[in-house]
Formats: sequence, C-alpha cells, structure tokens
Amino acid sequence: MTGSVVHSQDHHGSHRHLLWSADTLNKDLRKAPHAIIVPTVRRPAHLAHAANLAAQLECPLVTLHSGKYTNAKAAAWRLPKETDLLAIDILDPAHLRLPDFETSSTLPLRFVRRADTSAKRNLALILSHLLGWQRIVFLDDDIFVDDVSHLEAAAGLLSMYSAVGLSIGGFPDNSVVCHAYRDVGGNQESFIGGGALAVEMSRNHSFFPNIYNEDWFYLLDAKKGLQQLAVTGAVRQRPYDPYRTPGRARAQEFGDVLAEGVFWLLDQSRSAAEAGPGHWMDFLARRERFIAHVLTMVEEAKLDPGEQSRMVAALKAAKGRLAHITPRMCQDYLRALSDDQERWRLHIEGLEKGLSLGAALRTLTKPGCPTLRWEIKNHRGSLPDKRTAASSTRSHSILNETRKHSPADRNPLGERV
Repeated sequence: MTGSVVHSQDHHGSHRHLLWSADTLNKDLRKAPHAIIVPTVRRPAHLAHAANLAAQLECPLVTLHSGKYTNAKAAAWRLPKETDLLAIDILDPAHLRLPDFETSSTLPLRFVRRADTSAKRNLALILSHLLGWQRIVFLDDDIFVDDVSHLEAAAGLLSMYSAVGLSIGGFPDNSVVCHAYRDVGGNQESFIGGGALAVEMSRNHSFFPNIYNEDWFYLLDAKKGLQQLAVTGAVRQRPYDPYRTPGRARAQEFGDVLAEGVFWLLDQSRSAAEAGPGHWMDFLARRERFIAHVLTMVEEAKLDPGEQSRMVAALKAAKGRLAHITPRMCQDYLRALSDDQERWRLHIEGLEKGLSLGAALRTLTKPGCPTLRWEIKNHRGSLPDKRTAASSTRSHSILNETRKHSPADRNPLGERV
C-alpha cells in the first residue's frame, strides 16, 4: 500500500455526504424492529449471532434459505430453542409472488445475475407488508453487531427516514474494483447497504432489482434521487477474499457502473433523471480510465506476488466486461427501473395487510405454484409491540411444527451431532 491517500478525478471515493448522520440518538426514541431478516446460503451456524440479537430485542428472526449448505429445518434444529424463528426455504425464485420485472429481462444474457439475494429481500418486503410489520432490519449473515442498541437507534430513526443504514466497519464492504483501489492507497469509503439496513414499510415502496448494488437502487427513486436516508451506529463485516475469482469482478461491473454513474450525478446535487446518453458516454469513459489507473497502481505496488496477480486478473475481468456496456444499456435499465418501481408499488398496494402468519405464508407463492417450505418455533404474534410476559415463555406450534431430535439423530443437513 502507498504511503499517502490517492484521489482520482474519474472516481468518487465517498458518497457519505448524501446521508444524514446521527452520531447519537435519544434513548427515548429508540425502538425495537418488528423483525430481523437474514437471507442466507451459509450453514445455520452463521445465523447464531442474528438469533442472539433477535432474542435481545425480543423480535422475530426471519431466515431465508437456499443452496446446498442450509435449509429451514436445519436452522430450526440448530438455533437456540428460545429463538422466535420463521425459517423459509427459497427453492425456485420463479415461484414467488413477485412481479415480472422488466429489469430482469432487459439485459443481455451475459449480464444476468445468478444470485437470489434480491428475490429473498423482495419476498421479505411482501411478508412484512402482509403481517403489518412497519420497521424491519435486513442483516447479512456475515455482519456482527457489537451493541444491540445501534439497531434500536436505526429503527427509531425510521419515524423520520425511509431507510437507515449502519456504518459497516471491520472488513470494507465494496466492489472488487473499489477494494483494489483502496488496497493500493486509493481514497475509498463504504456507503450504507442491505447488509445492515433498517427499512420503514408504510412510506417506502421500493424494491431490490436483480443486479449488483441492488441495495443502492432500492434506496433510489429512479425519477428523482435518493429517498430520505440516514446512517447511525456501527456493525462489523466478516473478512472475505474479494479476489478469489475474477468472475466476481466481472459479475459486479454492470451494477457498479450503473450505481456509480447515478451517484456521480447525485454527488453534484443533480437528478437521476439527468442520466441521458451523453452522461453515460462520458461516465463509461471515466470508468475505463479509472480501472486502467487502478490496474497501473496495482502493477507498480509492492505487493505479495500471488495477491498482486489475483488483483490484476480481477481488474482485467472488470475491464473486459466494461467493454460490453453501452450508454443505451444504462439508459434503458434506468427507464426499466423506473417502470418496475411503479409496478412494484401497485403490486404491494394490491396485497392484503395484517394477515395471520399462516395466511401470509400461503400468499407468498404464485397461484398454481407449490407452497413454500417453512419452519416456525416460539412464534409470539405478528408484532413485538404486542408481546406479553406469558407469550414470551410459551411455544406456539403452528403449521409446520419443528421436529424434535435426539442426540443420536442426524441434523437436517445430514451431519451427526
């Protein structure tokens, strides 16, 4: 790493000035969220921290599972018996009761995102609407919260803001290109994101498009600019290897270009609606110069040869994908995003509100599609504000009751205890 911080005229290393920052919050204004929601593909052990937070806040933990390493039954079996848990298996996102988004069909095949994170978060928004939850917290399974009052502070600010993020410390939370820029001395900060985000449901009718930086677009009104946002408190990101495969940078490039291109305008107090062909032609040229600049910095830096080689491969992958992005693609995607945001608003307004948990769960898939698989234990009612001392000590078995296991059993992932 270089000795001094490097700035690039082709890149904005921070967008934090777009947020209202709350360093402290009156204790009387703090509120518990109505639920903590965790999308996951990792083994249930990674949910233990979120389960502990939910127990401290006395709110439900909703876990959304997919992939070969986890499932709802395993989570119910592994997590503490007192956890107020709703665990749902997401086997096929196409079966979910989500609109047919134009943003999911407007891109060439090579740009289509394979992850189901956006679908899980959108399903959580629908579930929250159906149950009447107004304050929810999205938390990734690799995020750690050292002080639970920071979540209460974020939830409390939702009386004034549409969404409140927590500052992500520990390992930086950035795209691969921005990781490389920081690692060789570039001026690079993190923005708020879905990894630790409190959301207000009654005013906020946005959705998560299936694209990298989907959380940035969730926070954006495509016709105007950012929603009313704040940042408070702090969380820690578990370390990971951003350069493990060049494919990561390649898959991120379109979403990174689109988000940074829009925020380039917002940083100048301009509207997202100004992102026309001229802007995108200019910004794509800036992005190419920026990646080339970071690539030169990496090649000239005194780094471990293996690490340097992997960083170079990642940057070249991003640069290769960038060559296929056109101003028309960017403009068309933002137009589709604007249309999809209206489509989502109408979809949400057409759903019932205040359903029982069983009715809500049965509503989450499209007509004619198989119902979801879920596990519920210690359910204490839809809203944590309605808890009673009796309900906190009584287990309610509804719908799919969690199966009891003896110590000799194998758990639902096939592992012996």
